[in-house]
Amino acid sequence: MGRLIFTYKDYKIIAGTDEAGRGCLAGPVVAAAVVLSKPIPELNDSKKLSKKRRNELRKKIEENALSFQVAFVDHIKIDEINILNASILAMHHATLGLQVKPEILLVDGNRFKPLKQIPHQTIIKGDAKFQCIAAASILAKTYRDDYMDAMHEQYPEYGWDTNAGYPTVKHREGIKAHGPTKIHRMTFRLLP
Repeated sequence: MGRLIFTYKDYKIIAGTDEAGRGCLAGPVVAAAVVLSKPIPELNDSKKLSKKRRNELRKKIEENALSFQVAFVDHIKIDEINILNASILAMHHATLGLQVKPEILLVDGNRFKPLKQIPHQTIIKGDAKFQCIAAASILAKTYRDDYMDAMHEQYPEYGWDTNAGYPTVKHREGIKAHGPTKIHRMTFRLLP
């Protein structure tokens, strides 16, 4: 795979945004928005990196970002407005929390609701194409993993330290044996 692109057309202040946790049965959806000050050659889509590597890159991203912001939308709001709308809401919150206003927002995926103040471009598999989106992907994933690791301490029966709330066999066995927790998404199909 070639290097991820750092620039986008003629824009100078470019933010990328992505989310983590859409397909989970429990916990929040987490989004990040990142404006990088310089290229980070090691960046890649968070799904292609080990947990250790993501955490190493998180530190590098936070040190080299012109601005970054992470936003959580909890399971209650997800159940209220659905996961797509909750994901977009989290990306909105992260973007609006940036300390610099981007000239363009690059959004991973193909669905987004415009922010009046900031033009955007959706990019399918953007986390594998643009550094700012890859950086947002890594921040969203690592912050969400940290949250689910903490929740695992309270609810060890579901294996959230390894599955982060995704619908694995261990997670579903935990639901069968112990029922849902207070952070499960009740509008999701918890059991097959």
